[in-house]
Amino acid sequence: MTGFARARGHHGDDAWVWEIKSVNARGLDIRVRLPSGQDEVETAIRDAIAKRFRRGSFFASLNSQRSEGDTPLQINRELLDQLLAVTQELGGQAPRVEALLSVRGVVVPADRVLDEDAEAVRRRAYIGSFGEALDDLEAARQDEGKRLAAILDDRLTEIETLVTEAETEAAARPEAMRERLAAQLAELLENVRSVPEERLAQELALIAVKGDVREEIDRLGAHIAQARDLLSEQAAVGRRLDFLCQEFNREANTLCAKSNDVSLTRIGLALKATIDQLREQVQNVE
Repeated sequence: MTGFARARGHHGDDAWVWEIKSVNARGLDIRVRLPSGQDEVETAIRDAIAKRFRRGSFFASLNSQRSEGDTPLQINRELLDQLLAVTQELGGQAPRVEALLSVRGVVVPADRVLDEDAEAVRRRAYIGSFGEALDDLEAARQDEGKRLAAILDDRLTEIETLVTEAETEAAARPEAMRERLAAQLAELLENVRSVPEERLAQELALIAVKGDVREEIDRLGAHIAQARDLLSEQAAVGRRLDFLCQEFNREANTLCAKSNDVSLTRIGLALKATIDQLREQVQNVE
């Protein structure tokens, strides 16, 4: 399911905005964009998303800004030494001073290099405000889920109606098949004595067995009931519904293959089309 959420946070002179969005996907895909040096935050963000959701493609980003004011600047010597060491290792010429100073993180506010305890507090603040964004995203997805449930219920009702029509059509088939077979035999054996009723019954029985769709109709009815049960669960059921759609389609294909009259074939084709519509919507279910 799709969704979008934003949450703002602040800690001391730091202010930031979390944004997270999700789109449909068969599995769970998580992408995170954070300022450098926030690996611990990224791990926590990925874990938080994975604990709440089972399907979907998620993208979370953190935009952090700091109120500089009149804070004096200083050189991040550790980063500067690393840059110079890499330059020497690659055998390049010594970079110009202005090029080094333009590298992000080389020139920082004097109090930017914090001790580990202060950094840990900031990371916890980041993670805490992300939880707010995640709450809003979950609420948005739940709202969409309610609308989607109504659509899925409509598709199941259409399938149920078509299955009932197929059942009614199938119930009338034996007598129609008998009349059609008798007419065909009479035409073929026009100048031959009449075919014994017993032989006609045998041929009709063989055709009826090959074209019996009651088993498929019964299984389709069971699948409908199972789908409704899944939709009533307060859990992630997308994968199970996806598999159930495959079973729906299998029974519809068999019904069409066994059908030897226009009416039942028409119903079978309409059933397949509706099942495809159901399956498209199921891809949006977590």
